[in-house]
Amino acid sequence: MSAHTSPADLFRHSLRLLLDGDIPGWVGLWAEDGVMEFPFAPPGWPERLEGADAIAAYMRAYPDHIDMQEFTERIHETAAPDTIVVEMRGIGRLVKNRAPFDMTYIAVVAIKDGRIVSYRDYWNPLVALEPGADFAGSAR
Repeated sequence: MSAHTSPADLFRHSLRLLLDGDIPGWVGLWAEDGVMEFPFAPPGWPERLEGADAIAAYMRAYPDHIDMQEFTERIHETAAPDTIVVEMRGIGRLVKNRAPFDMTYIAVVAIKDGRIVSYRDYWNPLVALEPGADFAGSAR
C-alpha cells in the first residue's frame, strides 16, 4: 500500500487479507517497530506485542484456528488524521471443531507512512474463555 493510502482503506485491506488467510501479507502492512496491544487480554494471553516479528509469530497460526468468513466494520475518523477507531464484528468457524465464531471488537489503529504503527485491540475475552473455544491456543 502507498504511504498516501488512507487509514480506513489500509484497514479494510487488512481485513481482506485476514479473510484470505494471508498472514504474511497482513504482517507486511506493519511498520517494523509496530506495537499491538490487547488491553482486555485474559490471564495467560499476551497483552503487548512489540515489532513486526513478534506480531508475525503471534498471528502465524491464525488460519489454523479460525476460518474467518466475514467482517463488518464501522470506521470512525479522529482528530488525529492518521488514527482511526473501528467497531468491528468477525464471523466464522473454529477450525478444530467447526463451532461458530462470532467476536466483536473495538480497535484503535494508528498509521504512519502507509504502515500500521499501533493497534490496540479491545476484543471480547469472554469468547476465548467459552468451552471449546480453542481458536488461538498457539498464540498464548
